[in-house]
Amino acid sequence: MQSSGSQMSSNPSFNGSNSMTLQDDEDMSKSALNTFRAKEEEIEKKKLEVRERVLAQMSRIEEETKRLAVIREELEGLADPMKKEVGVVRKKIDLVNKELKPLGQTCQKKEKEYKEALEAYNEKNKEKVQLVGRLMELVNESETLRIKKLDELSKSIESTR
Repeated sequence: MQSSGSQMSSNPSFNGSNSMTLQDDEDMSKSALNTFRAKEEEIEKKKLEVRERVLAQMSRIEEETKRLAVIREELEGLADPMKKEVGVVRKKIDLVNKELKPLGQTCQKKEKEYKEALEAYNEKNKEKVQLVGRLMELVNESETLRIKKLDELSKSIESTR
């Protein structure tokens, strides 16, 4: 702006009112400069406020991150013992299942053998009942025949007297 002001002072047609204009120009320049400085200070002040808020937010975020890390560690600590216990129980279940399979097969085999033995027992028992019945018939027949024979012998002895 000085270059335009120096041009004005060297220009003869502006000489009379030029001193007033130069003063006004200077005042306007100072005012503009002061306004610019005030705006710059305001911008710097706002910049510092924003920086402080960002730092405060970052500090809060760091604290939250630490707090979340602690919570995560606690969760992992809680999960591990349960996970180990679950694993142990699952292994025991697998072992018992392995033991149960042959025992189940043995039970089925023994049940089949039992059923076969029971069937054979029942058949033999039925046969025994039939044989006992036949024996009773034979004994009764034999007794009847012997009594008959004895009666005949007795009659024959009596007739010989």
